[in-house]
Amino acid sequence: MEAYEDMIRHTSSKQAPWCVVPSDNKWFSRIIVAAAIIDRLESLNLAFPRLDTAKQKELQEIRKALETPSKIRKSK
Repeated sequence: MEAYEDMIRHTSSKQAPWCVVPSDNKWFSRIIVAAAIIDRLESLNLAFPRLDTAKQKELQEIRKALETPSKIRKSK
């Protein structure tokens, strides 16, 4: 057990932390893994990129073109 604890203590870092998950209870293990993933994702502070006015206008035009039904003729 001491070797196991030493390995965890010496190989875990802020950039790559270990998360020890017990495997004897499947539903509980899945909750721990899900919570670890959620915590990590929340800590990343992700946000959509900000677009200037020209890029927003371009994207609106593309969206409009995609939403407009095209006149495709079926082959006979």
